[in-house]
Amino acid sequence: MNCSKNPDFILSGLSRDPEKQQFLFGLFLALYLLSLLGNLLFLLAIFADIHLHTPMYFFLSQLSLVDICLTSTTVPKILEDLWTSNRFISFTGCLAQLYFFVVFANMDNLLLTAMAIDRYAAICRPLHYPLLMTPCRCGLLVGGSWGVAYSDSLIQTLLLTRLSFYTNQEIPHFFCDFYPLLRLSCSDTHLNEDLMMVLTALLGISPLLCIVSSYAHIFHAVARVPSTQGKKKALATCSSHLSMVILFYSTVFATYLKPTSTSRSSGELVSAVMYTLVTPTLNPFIYSLRNKDVKSSLKRVLGMESSWD
Repeated sequence: MNCSKNPDFILSGLSRDPEKQQFLFGLFLALYLLSLLGNLLFLLAIFADIHLHTPMYFFLSQLSLVDICLTSTTVPKILEDLWTSNRFISFTGCLAQLYFFVVFANMDNLLLTAMAIDRYAAICRPLHYPLLMTPCRCGLLVGGSWGVAYSDSLIQTLLLTRLSFYTNQEIPHFFCDFYPLLRLSCSDTHLNEDLMMVLTALLGISPLLCIVSSYAHIFHAVARVPSTQGKKKALATCSSHLSMVILFYSTVFATYLKPTSTSRSSGELVSAVMYTLVTPTLNPFIYSLRNKDVKSSLKRVLGMESSWD
């Protein structure tokens, strides 16, 4: 096989059965539109209601923005492939998709960590909360997260440009991801794989440990609350965020915790769909359905007078 620094690829996609492609196109289009609508309405509700101008909702607004960008990085190409059966993608297009996918996936991870820190400060340090989570510090947390996410993605993308790849090969995925690309390289990829392990430890495991540590302190603080009602109220403020954390990390682990040499199974593709589309679609609904403040704001935005309860 020929090797090239600038090859064209073929995405294997989700299915090559014409009937399944039609069904998947309709399903993905519906989920994508639902994701855009849900996150845009959530953003509008937060910005329109001054009572939601708090650190937690600031982080949530950033998460909704990131989720819109994350789904828009992969889903339009998936829809094109399903509608036209054109699975070709250029090397430049593949790198661009990978670059922005890594940026927004990292931001999801880092924003969930920032929200865990916010919950820790609110429950474990309630008297100092206004001093700990000032607008300036929240802005620094988000700004720093964007800087880290862009830097990590840039490093990964630049390292891929140094490799040569087999030409006209099929990527066993429905979008360009790091490990499937490495398997198509005809260069030595040990440096890339070693660096990925380091970056995964720094940007994958470290935020998760921070979240686990935050909730360990939160549960310890809640256990010392004397009244059952007080415990329920404290935990209620964390339930939505904890649900998002569990959904995010369970799909990420199911997608990526596998040796790079093994082939990709249909179960992993389902996990990847959950990670890249379903989770960003569910996030605004997880926070809206049980939150009276958000529902009230949405009613005012939409001009609805009837109760959502």
